[in-house]
Amino acid sequence: MLKEKLNWRRPLFFGLLPIFLVMAFLGFPLPVAPPPPTKPAVEDATVIKRKKKRFKVLTPEGGEAEEEP
Repeated sequence: MLKEKLNWRRPLFFGLLPIFLVMAFLGFPLPVAPPPPTKPAVEDATVIKRKKKRFKVLTPEGGEAEEEP
């Protein structure tokens, strides 16, 4: 009937036998696809501060004078 003392080597051998047969035909290590290329890191965006535009003030004489800060 059932053996009271089970041997672990026989199930291990027959469980790994298909893997060994596949490796015998395909080679060791098994050929696998290379990992996908990694995406470049996201660069930190820097905020560009624009200079405030200075408007020129027209004088009543018709000439131009710069606005005082």
